[in-house]
Order: sequence, then structure tokens, then C-alpha cells
Amino acid sequence: MAENKSQNYLHGAAILTAGVLIMKVLGFIYKVPIANIIGDDGYSMFLATYNVYNVFLTLATAGLPIALSRLISEAHAEGRVMQARRTFSVAWLSFFVIGLVCSLIMFIFPNEIAVRILHNPPAALSIKAMSFAVLLVCLVSAYRGYCQGFGNMIPTTVGQVLEVLVKVIVGLVLAAVLMKMGKGKAAGSAGAIFGVVAGSLVALVYMAVYKNRHYVSDVPENPDVPDSYGKIFSHFMRIGIPIALGSCVLAFLNLVDSSLCMGRLQDAAGFSLEKAQVLYGVYGKAQTLFNLPAAIITPLTISVVPAIATAIVREENDKATKISEDSMRIAAVLCMPMGVGLAVLSEPIMKTIYPGSHASGPVLLTIMGLASFFVCIVLMENAVLQASGKEVWPMYSMIAGGIVKIVVNWFLVANPKINIYGAPIGTLVSYAVMFIMNFIFMCIVLDKNPRLHVIMLKPLVCSVLMALAAWGVYGIAGRLLGVSRVATLAAMLAAMLAAAVIYLVSTIAMRSITKEDMKLIPGGEKIAGILHMH
Repeated sequence: MAENKSQNYLHGAAILTAGVLIMKVLGFIYKVPIANIIGDDGYSMFLATYNVYNVFLTLATAGLPIALSRLISEAHAEGRVMQARRTFSVAWLSFFVIGLVCSLIMFIFPNEIAVRILHNPPAALSIKAMSFAVLLVCLVSAYRGYCQGFGNMIPTTVGQVLEVLVKVIVGLVLAAVLMKMGKGKAAGSAGAIFGVVAGSLVALVYMAVYKNRHYVSDVPENPDVPDSYGKIFSHFMRIGIPIALGSCVLAFLNLVDSSLCMGRLQDAAGFSLEKAQVLYGVYGKAQTLFNLPAAIITPLTISVVPAIATAIVREENDKATKISEDSMRIAAVLCMPMGVGLAVLSEPIMKTIYPGSHASGPVLLTIMGLASFFVCIVLMENAVLQASGKEVWPMYSMIAGGIVKIVVNWFLVANPKINIYGAPIGTLVSYAVMFIMNFIFMCIVLDKNPRLHVIMLKPLVCSVLMALAAWGVYGIAGRLLGVSRVATLAAMLAAMLAAAVIYLVSTIAMRSITKEDMKLIPGGEKIAGILHMH
């Protein structure tokens, strides 16, 4: 290979995380103004379309990139250059066919999807506008999975940042122009969502160029004999399909959430279409914030898979177990304070970011902030099980959690007094069920049981201290500054700063993150020295 950047798994995760932070800032610039431009009811169309898109996208790309990354990592560890090449060829064609089929379904049947599944007819235009993004992202995922298999996370990060940047520019411009022209909120939502197609196209061009420049080399003097195309395809699908189906459960949960919420609010709770759209729209706004912690954890899960798979291939079982426990511990340290922070400061967050939204927003975000912790840990548990060769097991836990989610939504959302609040309650309960089941599976798979108290206890204590600081500072600052939007923003920022300082100090003092952990990320040793970590 002309280039083989083999980063350790936390180094690669740090690179991806840096990209995610940039993406989240850009995504924030994308979704928040759009939500405010098209309103709660318009945002319900936008969110519903995203949920449909995510089901097709997850089905097409969630498991297969992980499978490709794992197979490339294994081939690389064994020095099989030709095997890696042929694996990519098989994967690329598979991605193309799956992506094309999914895109055509969205393009040909947007009305059927909007009316029969989403109970939100105006969303049809947005579904059609986004349809071919699935094909483009499928092809992008093939290139990303290939590079990640070599431990190189840089092209994935750069490509994702480019994708989001173009999405923001195109989506915001189209949404604003269409709304200004008086085309209506359905057209505004469709224009905003078309940015995804434009961004995916740019990312595909970048990834294809990067792969051809950096991963094309002459045939080695003693080339290995690759497996047949049929055998590689069979192995690829055997790994990828269970992961895809398992991951698709999560996307399907969001789609069920959308369908059940809109349907039960209208059919059982007695709300009009317009009122249901407003309630679901503000729930969608809270979901945008709810998804932030998971986005930070996802890069770590991507890096963990090839790291554990390589350790298992080399029969380094102790190393695989250590990576698994360390990854869960670091995930808890990162995601727990974010979830607690969303819950404690839900009121000022919703009031400052989404002024004029429905009054239910803060309570929705409080419940979802608590649920976000379980989401992050479940994602990490899934990655560990998938890398350990148990691709099917996470699917069982997610199906169980999905059933719980459907049952809770069905009864609670239908109650006029509970209505939309039932949706985040269902999310919290369902992910708690997944977390428990996955942890039991990990105890079966790994040579040594993960120590739950080591993973959870210190982050929990630090998060409680942080929450108390945030609550106290916001309360005092709010009384001193007043109730205007600017005053609320200032009080919230003061509370966040106090919370961050308390959490950082307590985390270092309790050694939730050690100097050894910091050595594994770029520049971490210098940071550890500055912070006097031991």
C-alpha cells in the first residue's frame, strides 16, 4: 500500500471525534435554524423524513461498513494484500445494488410512505427529495470501511466534515429561499433535506479520490491468493447482515416512534393533525440535542471494532478484554455528564435554542437527556459484541428493547394527559432493557466479566457533583440576571462553565481517566502533564 496509517484505536477515535465535534457544530447550524424557519409543524415533516431515510440508510450501511472494516483489518493483519483488494471490490458492488434499491423505493413511493407509515402526508415531498442520498452514502461507506480497516480514520473524518458543510450551505439556502418565495413548509422541509444529497455527493467524490491516490499499489512480488468472489461475498454478508439488522432496529425504533406518535396522538388522544405535528415537532427538536452524546461516542465504537478483531485474530484475548472494558469506561466518562447536563439544564437550553417552541420541550429534553446515557453505552456494547464475532446477539437485545418501546408508546402517547411525553419515557425504558441484556451477553463472550463498578461508579459520582453545581449556579445567576432570553443564555453558560470545571476536577481527582488512557490519544500525554494526571 502506498499509505498505511495504523493508528491505535483511541488515536483513531480521537481523530474521528474531532471531526464529529466539527460536524456537530455544523449540524447545529443546520438543524436549529431550519427548525426555527419552518416551525414545529414543518419540523415534524423534516424529522419524519429523516426517520424513513435512516431506516433505509442503516439497513444499507450500518453493518456492511463494519463487516468490511473487520475483513480488511483481518486481511491486513495476515499480510494478504490481494485479499483486501478483492474484498473491497465485492463490498463496493454490494453497496451499489443495495443503495440503488433503497433509493428507488423512496423515490417511487413517497406518498405511500408519508400517508400509510408516517401519518404525515405533507412529508412526501421531503421523502422524494432525499431519496438518492441513500445510494450516495452507501458508496461513501464502502470507501470509509476500507480505510478504517487499515486503522486510518483521517479520510472518514475529512469526508464527513465536507459532507456536513455542503449539507448546511445547500440545505439552509434552499429552505430560506423556498420559504421566502411562499412555497410552504412542505417545500421548505424538502429544500432543507436536499442538502443531504448534495453533501453526500461531495463526500463520495472526495473518498473515491483519496482511496485511488493513497491505496493503489503494484502487485507484490509474492501475491497472496485471494478467496473466491462468492466466498468473500458470503463471509461479508454473514458478518454484515446481522449487524445491519441489529442496527436497523434502532433506526426502525425511530420510525415506529414517528408513526406511533403521529397516529396515536390523532387516533387515540384526539388531537388534530396540526396539533400532533406541533407536539411531534418539538419532540424532534429535543431529539436533535438528545443525539449529541451518541454522536460523540460513535467514533470510539468505530475504532474499537478493528482493534478488538485484530486482537482476537492474533489470539490476544486479554488485550481484547482490556480494550472492551476501557472503551466502556471512557464512554461512560464522556457521555454521562452530557446526558445529565441536558437533563439538568433542559429548560434554559430549549428556551434559548428554540424560542417560541411548545412548552413541553424542557420536560421532553429532561427525560431524553437521561436516556442518552443508556444509548451511548448500548452503542459501545454493540461494538464489542460485533467485534467479538457475536454479530447476532445485539439484534436480540434491540428487538426486545424495540418491543418495549412500542408497548410503552402505544399506551402512554394515547393518554391525552401524557400524550407526547410517553415517547421519551418509552425511549428511556427500551434502552435500559438493551443495556442490561447486552451486558449479560458481554459477560458470556469475554474471558473476564467487565467490572460494572469500575465502568460506572466514578463517572456517576462526578456527574452528580457536576449536576449540583450546574443547578446551583443557574438558579443563582437566573435570579440575579432576570428572565429575558439574553439573561437566560448568560445564566446557562455560567452554569455550563461551572459544571465543566467541577466535572474535570473531580474526574482527575478520582482518576476516572488515567495518564495511561491519555497516552493513547494524539497529544494526550502533554494534556495529562498540564492537568497533573497520574
